[in-house]
Amino acid sequence: MTTPIAVVILAAGKGTRMNNPHKAKVMFELAARPMIEYVVHQAQSLAPERIIVVVGFQKESVIAYLRARFPDYLEYAHQDQQLGTGHAVQQAECLLQNFFGNVLILSGDVPLLRTETLQAFAAAHAASRATASVLTVDAPNPAGYGRIIRAHNGEFEKIVEHKDANQEERAITEINSGIYLVRSSALFSALREVSNNNAQGEYYLTDIIDILRRRGESVHAWKCDAFLEVLGVNTLEQLAEAEDIVGRRLISALV
Repeated sequence: MTTPIAVVILAAGKGTRMNNPHKAKVMFELAARPMIEYVVHQAQSLAPERIIVVVGFQKESVIAYLRARFPDYLEYAHQDQQLGTGHAVQQAECLLQNFFGNVLILSGDVPLLRTETLQAFAAAHAASRATASVLTVDAPNPAGYGRIIRAHNGEFEKIVEHKDANQEERAITEINSGIYLVRSSALFSALREVSNNNAQGEYYLTDIIDILRRRGESVHAWKCDAFLEVLGVNTLEQLAEAEDIVGRRLISALV
């Protein structure tokens, strides 16, 4: 029997570096469509039971667009205070309290992930029978990203954030994409243990991986082939790069 999937899309961010303080980051457009629309299509490719969009900054504009584009299909959780990615996912807990399956967590500002990649990630998670899976990739310049630490046999051990990594760990190019599949009961239980005792005073979703490992839960890391697929759009330069990639894909599809 196939384990049901619910998808949580994080879409509450401000897009501070996008030079428009009045626009939700996920509403910036690629090929005349907001980034969030691409991510909803990613989610739909897995035929999930539920898709929940976590909204926050300028949430009225995000909800209005999505309700017009996907009427009666999406649900919304509200993150009115920007307290980190872990806090964002927690806002979906009440909507998923009677859901017993796997939760896929996607970022609304990562619009280039191919459906084939996402489906392969979900299949690998199911085959591994892990409590949680992390989608990883080799980055041409891994500076700033959390590094994936593996044992000699290739099994996942932990994620080390760049600021905490030693010289040997910083030489690792495999990085955390921020995309996860987690058993729902384990996800929300772990989130309740996440602390905001850090420089930013935020609750980081990444912390659940260490919490699950300490509990003895299995965590699997699955590496995709193309870094550009998990490129997060945080600046106008990255938006232009993503726009170019989408344009090339559209041309390729017509040939």
